[in-house]
This record gives sequence, C-alpha cells and structure tokens, in this order.
Amino acid sequence: MAERPLESKIVSTLVAEATTAPSMHNAQPWRFRYLSGERVLLLRADHERAMPRSDPDNRALHIGCGAALFNLRVAAAHADIAPRTSLLPEPADPSLLAAVHLADAGTGSDELVRLHPAIRQRHTSRYPFAEKDVPEDVRAALQDAAAREGAALDFPGPWHAETVLDLVRDAESRDVIDPDVNEDLVRWTRLGAEADTAVDGVPEYAFGPRKRDGRAPVRDFSGRRPVADRGTTTFEYTPLLALLSTSADGPADWLRAGQALERVLLEATLADLATSLTSHALEDRSLRLLARDPGSGTGQVQMVLRLGYGPRGPATPRRPVRDVLDFA
Repeated sequence: MAERPLESKIVSTLVAEATTAPSMHNAQPWRFRYLSGERVLLLRADHERAMPRSDPDNRALHIGCGAALFNLRVAAAHADIAPRTSLLPEPADPSLLAAVHLADAGTGSDELVRLHPAIRQRHTSRYPFAEKDVPEDVRAALQDAAAREGAALDFPGPWHAETVLDLVRDAESRDVIDPDVNEDLVRWTRLGAEADTAVDGVPEYAFGPRKRDGRAPVRDFSGRRPVADRGTTTFEYTPLLALLSTSADGPADWLRAGQALERVLLEATLADLATSLTSHALEDRSLRLLARDPGSGTGQVQMVLRLGYGPRGPATPRRPVRDVLDFA
C-alpha cells in the first residue's frame, strides 16, 4: 500500500520540536527541506551560522544538528511515524547531514515516545546546583542512553574531573590573552532590548548569575561587556561532570554524538536533573585531546556535561519554522 502524503502542518510540528535542540551559542545551524513525494525530510548544515574561530572544523555544528535530528526522531515517533535515518547520504554533498524517511508507524518506538515530554522541558541551566549526588541508577540510565546512540558517557573520577576543570580554566585564560577568540561569542549573545526580540543566540536573561565562588564550569557570556545586574552567587564546589565520547572523530561521529547528547539530556530531564553543557575546553583541539580518560587515553571527548539538582533555566529563543523549513 502506498504511503499517504503527510500534511504540511505535521511536518512543521516535527521541525518545530526538532529545533528545540541545543546548539553552540544557540546559533541553530540547521535547515530542513521536505520532499513530499518521497516523504523524506532532509537536514542540512547552515554554514552562515558556523563559528570559524571557536569551531573551525564544524564539529560543534554537526553535534548541534545531530541533537536536532534526535529530537526529530522523538517527535516523529510521538506522531506515530517511523523515522528511518540515513547519515551523510550524499558523499559529494557534505552539507547534507541526514535524510529521514517518515514512514508509516512501525514497532520499537516506545522508548522514543517516552522521551517526548522532555523535548520542551529541557533547557540549559547556568545556575548553581545543589551539592547532592546523583543516584547510581540514574547515572546508569544516562550511560545507557548514550550507548543506544553509539556513544559513551563516563563520569570521571576526582583526578580526571580535576584535569577537565583545569582545561576549562586554561581555555578561559586563552580567551583573555587572545580577545579575537571571543568574536563568535559576541556575535551570538543578545544584550539589552535585542534580547527581548531575539530568535537565536543567547539572550542576557539566560546568562545566569555571575559566579562568586565555587568550581562549577560555567561560561560567562557577558565577557567584558556591561549587562544588567545579574547578581553573584556561589556555585557547587564539587560539580558532577560527565564526558560524552565517540570512538572516532569524523562528521558521522559528531552527528552520532549530537544524537547521543540529546538522548542523554532528555533522559536527565525526565529524571528531574538540571543540565548544562561545557564545550569551552573542547574548542581547541590540543586541549580536547587532553580531556580523554588519562588511564586508557581512548575515545574522543565531544562534550562535557554538568548535571545536578537545581533550576532548569529559562527557555532560549528559536527561529520561526518558516525560516528553517522549505517544502519541495
């Protein structure tokens, strides 16, 4: 039996939920095109939203698009549609990151449907978390979520975590020495009245308070620029970090890492955890290599997550669907 065409409203809803995904500086570096005759949704990189200084090889761009791809899979399953995904389907067109055939409902989607409520609940939190441990069963569930997408999630021991925190501080020091590296951050932050009308970037109301004390890795998006008083507070002294890694380090691995990242974040949201992402120490390849497990030295760390119990943070703006979706 031939598949029935999907209504444009359904496709628009799928894309709207896909684009709630996190991306570096909330640049939202994705575009979608729907081929109605084939019931295929194409995901493309939007290179106008790339970050040449802080993401020169587009690794973070791929991770953000991978996270949007996972949200699309969850949204499709919730709509009783079976998403069949092909990564990098055209070798001659590397900007085409994925093709998703939106097939009639199949089996095996219950786990994706279960995650659907978390899509719009998940926000990046730049607030302090409680000095409270995350239970082992919750950690195991997060590790299983990463493994289901072909990635690994590790909770570093004290010595390794200290190394990662040192790398974050090294990255912050490099920013002070070379102010040009802040070009991308300045481009994608929204201050003053601009924050109220923004459809992308990180608005000042999502910066969170300034850190007076504590050791949690939290990026200060204001930099040297004056912003409205955010207050200062103490963050956790023993932050719970998790390292998301893949076995290899190419565009397909980055897309898998993005899907694994979003699956972990949605699972964490359902477990009432607040989450934030720290890519600062991973933006320089020489520092990123040092973030690997010091014992085995294996794996390619793609993201550092901070997990805990605390405020989830406000929602950040998103581009209208009409700006990111075309119908063929």
